[in-house]
Amino acid sequence: MIENLPQVRGTLTQDRSLADLTWMRVGGPADVLFQPADVDDLSAFMAALAPNVPVFPMGVGSNLIVRDGGVSGVVIRLGRGFNAISFDDQVVTAGAAALDAHVARKAAAAGLELTFLRTIPGTIGGAVRMNAGCYGSYTADVLQSVAVVMRNGAVVDLPAADLQLAYRRSSLPDGAVIVSARLLAPAGDADALAARMDDQLAKRDATQPTKDRTAGSTFRNPAGYSSTGQADDVHDLKAWKVIDDAGMRGATLGGAVMNTKHSNFLTNAGGATAADLEDLGELVRKKVYDSSGITLEWEIMRVGHRNGS
Repeated sequence: MIENLPQVRGTLTQDRSLADLTWMRVGGPADVLFQPADVDDLSAFMAALAPNVPVFPMGVGSNLIVRDGGVSGVVIRLGRGFNAISFDDQVVTAGAAALDAHVARKAAAAGLELTFLRTIPGTIGGAVRMNAGCYGSYTADVLQSVAVVMRNGAVVDLPAADLQLAYRRSSLPDGAVIVSARLLAPAGDADALAARMDDQLAKRDATQPTKDRTAGSTFRNPAGYSSTGQADDVHDLKAWKVIDDAGMRGATLGGAVMNTKHSNFLTNAGGATAADLEDLGELVRKKVYDSSGITLEWEIMRVGHRNGS
């Protein structure tokens, strides 16, 4: 396949295993992994790529299960050419590959409040795609616009309103790859913001299995959220609670386990396959539905083919 792809200045790798690029450390190969040098390289590649070749943008794999059969087409992974962070008064422009935690730290040092990003694993591109948030703040609260490379290679700025951001959701044009985001951050005291982030990290480490091999929260909290991702307290159910009520904390399948420290964290406890993880997640969904009538929705993205399919 690789010999039929457009020439690039970045790197094209055929049959590249994706397991070591995900936090779960599972999954098969991409037909081709493309690591573009910069936006122009990505744009030219997309413009010249045959329209029938699927593309999948991938961040640091912190909220992703790649199935054991791998991913067809071209997986696009942004790197150093896409991680710049700059400031213009209260506007923070961050490349899609910039780590959420790094953006939070740099913004805090500049006296800008993006502290909710500090404990979110992943990149700004993923934060936009999933409307990531915690501690009552969401990407939707601060996002002004995103720059994307469209499937035809065009570089377009999209206002936040066009993304239809909702709880752990966004709407992007098919095949579009986010390359940067503009965030309007409230002003704050740098020392106070740093202290807040320290408190958030301590709280996270006390309540979540941060040392284990997970992909963050497995399922969305069920029901009760507005279009901006704000919780409706009347219906604010927690996924971990309905998992516990179904008796699935600590449940295992192969090398997969629903973490005993926080039961909404599906964990590779050692030697798990992607099928182990996904099948355990589906078993949890069934048990929760049987016990409460609630249908849990996956928050972890699952891509690719199961072996033999």
